[in-house]
Amino acid sequence: EAITFSEVDYEGVRLPHDDPVVVTLLVELFTMKRILIDSGSSADILYKHAFDQLRIPADQLKPVKTPLVGFTGETIHPLGSINLSVVVGTAPCQTQVEMT
Repeated sequence: EAITFSEVDYEGVRLPHDDPVVVTLLVELFTMKRILIDSGSSADILYKHAFDQLRIPADQLKPVKTPLVGFTGETIHPLGSINLSVVVGTAPCQTQVEMT
């Protein structure tokens, strides 16, 4: 089901805007707050601190050989990748997806 925004969602927002979208989602049955939605990004990034709080053993990470390069040119080598269950929305309007 598509996630859409109506005029009500724009209350208090000065248009035009380029504000980031920040949401709260259920990730592996844990409520994760302040998730930045960046539609221009080609990677879904979970910082190690957040990963550690999920209490998933690090040996479940799959190796990743491709480094990530930031806007300023810095290179970061990911610890790995993992598929996680993500729930968006609240019942009865919610969906569950698996994200890497």
